[in-house]
Amino acid sequence: MAVCHQPSFDDDAHDEVMMRFEVFTWGAATAALVASGAVNSTDLQPAAKVPPKLWSWTGGYIGGHVAGGYGRTSFSDPYGPSIYGDVVDTPVFLAGGQFGYNWQRDRWVFGVELEASRAVSDGTNTCLAFSSVAVIATCNAGPSVLATGTGRVGYAFGPQGHTLAYVKGGAAWQNNRGAIANHNEFRDGTFAGFPRHTTQFDYGRFGGTVGIGIEQQLTPAWSVKFEYDYMGFGGPRVATPPTVQRPPLAIIPASTSSLSSDYHVGKVGLNYHFGVDPTAEWTDAPLHPATATAVAKPVLSTGDWSLEGGSRVWLSRGAFQWDHIHPPRFPGDESVPTSRLTYQGLDGVSGELFGRLDSPWGIFLKGNIGLGRFNKGKRNDEDSSILNLAYVNALSSQANGRFTYFTVDTGYDFLRGSTYKLGTFVGWTSYGQKSDSIGCVQTASTSPAWPCTGPYQWQGQLIGSQDTNWNAPRIGLSAEALVLERWRVSADVAYLPWTDFSGRDNHLLRPQTTFYDQRGEGGGGLQVEGALSYFLTKNVSIGVGGRYWSMWTKKDSDATYNANLHDTRVQSPALAKYRMERWGTFVQASYKFD
Repeated sequence: MAVCHQPSFDDDAHDEVMMRFEVFTWGAATAALVASGAVNSTDLQPAAKVPPKLWSWTGGYIGGHVAGGYGRTSFSDPYGPSIYGDVVDTPVFLAGGQFGYNWQRDRWVFGVELEASRAVSDGTNTCLAFSSVAVIATCNAGPSVLATGTGRVGYAFGPQGHTLAYVKGGAAWQNNRGAIANHNEFRDGTFAGFPRHTTQFDYGRFGGTVGIGIEQQLTPAWSVKFEYDYMGFGGPRVATPPTVQRPPLAIIPASTSSLSSDYHVGKVGLNYHFGVDPTAEWTDAPLHPATATAVAKPVLSTGDWSLEGGSRVWLSRGAFQWDHIHPPRFPGDESVPTSRLTYQGLDGVSGELFGRLDSPWGIFLKGNIGLGRFNKGKRNDEDSSILNLAYVNALSSQANGRFTYFTVDTGYDFLRGSTYKLGTFVGWTSYGQKSDSIGCVQTASTSPAWPCTGPYQWQGQLIGSQDTNWNAPRIGLSAEALVLERWRVSADVAYLPWTDFSGRDNHLLRPQTTFYDQRGEGGGGLQVEGALSYFLTKNVSIGVGGRYWSMWTKKDSDATYNANLHDTRVQSPALAKYRMERWGTFVQASYKFD
């Protein structure tokens, strides 16, 4: 008979003790681990990050700016639709100041701003060319002062809100000066009852403006802004001079023309924010990034030697204009053209190399050199006087065009840090252009006395060429700033206080060899460009930008007519004025050596 074993009290007690021991052991181990984790939590998980304090744009500021760009002034023709002209291209350089106030709510920034600029400008073109039997006029116009009063709305980007992207809009005011001057009606000025052929205007006018920009806080006291502005103005009615027609020979009485103008301007400005020490620096933004922990991020200034170089492709359009001028006939009259050649729509592409060398002392050297070609464009050859049968305009196409250019500058960065550079520079620029004129079509005057009409057919044939060479000193402002760590905004604005021009115009339609030796100086000009680039690595960047160049000479420059008549060289000096433009967009790639 089997005996059933009953567990004893001692066995149960033993099992309970063992179970409690195991529970206690696991509990102790778990507590030890928890305690260890609490004591050494920084070793097991990242520390909680404290959000950086948001920078406040609230407050007043004052600053200065330089700007450059392109404008147009349009003249209405009181006599009817024009055959050609009535729009004056107006390059403009601006320098001035601004002050304003900002209010910030969260990351939204609202502000008001007043700006005023002194303008240097030059614009001339044909106007009132309403008939081939009437003597036409030359219109010139340009602003002397531009001012704006605007409201701004922006948003602060970045961890601390140091980058402000904004739009603006408001009222604008300009003072516009110019003249409407008839071409040379009578070479000796003896026609009775017709003593004057020029009217002048000088007026102020309100209009509107809109703009877009980026402002970067460089230090607690200083910020730099990169801005594009559009300004548009209606205009008053200004008097036009009487003119002459033939046939039949008669005086066309004076009338009035309505003006309108608009401008596209690129601007670089520096602002000081009130209530902050001008010498203050960010506590978390060292000048020498070698001391920073994020060594993989791009920097603009290392505080040591650095070199950046690269290449660009520039897609651009060019224009060139020269006036053959008759001296004034009466005191107070304008010098007026008897002939004008205008080359326009010269669309080309160029490749260039560029570079910049920075030193530990803030002194820098920069420049570029480029070569381009074009096979598009047209030339309008205009003559106007009663002796020339009032108004003649011959149209030719352009081919075999080529242009070369370079700039070289030395400067000093008066503000610089790891994420910004702002400096002034002086330098030199050179631009050369050549092209051939092909074909000849008469667009005004059908007289068989002119080579492009009647039995003369020159389609597809070489009829002339133009060679131009420009040199000028330049002085300007250069600015760069990193926004959102890898995006760079940069701009150069340069004023050309004086130009030197030489060229040669060959006329091949005439039975004898004919050319003009061209010389000019004085005048002025501007060169402005801006770019937005992205750093793929801390050294390699790609970008896109825009550029506008214009140069002109003073009005009483030289043009010497040269011809070989019966094996005898004939020379005849005259006055002249010359002007060029080239503008467009570019793409670029560069490498920075630190």
